[in-house]
Amino acid sequence: MLVFAGLGNPGAKYENNRHNVGFMAADAIARRHSFSPWSRKFQGLISEGTLGGEKVLLIKPQTFMNLSGQSVGEALRFYKLGPAALTVFYDEIDLAAGKLRVKVGGGSGGHNGIRSLDQHVGNAYRRVRIGVGHPGVKEMVHGHVLGDFAKADREWLDVLLGAIADDAGLLAKGDDSSFMNRVTLALRDKLVPTSDDDRPPPKAPKQQSHVRQARPQQPAVKPPESGPMAAMLKKLFGGKD
Repeated sequence: MLVFAGLGNPGAKYENNRHNVGFMAADAIARRHSFSPWSRKFQGLISEGTLGGEKVLLIKPQTFMNLSGQSVGEALRFYKLGPAALTVFYDEIDLAAGKLRVKVGGGSGGHNGIRSLDQHVGNAYRRVRIGVGHPGVKEMVHGHVLGDFAKADREWLDVLLGAIADDAGLLAKGDDSSFMNRVTLALRDKLVPTSDDDRPPPKAPKQQSHVRQARPQQPAVKPPESGPMAAMLKKLFGGKD
């Protein structure tokens, strides 16, 4: 039995916040792998299913972010599981938007949901850190994470969440490296078109300037210097006798 926890804040007000990308990841996994309908238990919403041959409990704590550990800790104690059975999905401001990293253990990095989990279950659990970018200055962090994803963000966010859902079975098997590689490849292939031909495109033909185009073209054949034709040309255009 494994527990996959997505972190966020409950309620429509926070639904599209960057801080709720953990909830979004849990929802994507539940949809893709036909998990059971969400129900209330352990101070959260839970859904059950199978990933990579392992039975998995998905949980979205409804305690608000700062108390996430209460909900997740209750679920782990109920099933008599240690932190090694736990995988947590959450937003990471110290990663560029659209980047993803997986690691086991570590500090909270100032994330209140992770700080709460560390207090309730220890810190030896797997963390799936989903980059949402940093606003640039510390004073703007609160507003940034509690702000909604922009429309332009959906291009990479939908691809990232889809890849997380597609390859969640690798996390269940403990193959973190393959999971990260698959997600990275999905983002690269769907957002950055590639080509086997790395040669630069051919240059466009040089355009004549409007001045050059306006000039009369030089005759292709040199006019005759004598004879009836020469006399006629002299009469038309003038010339020295």
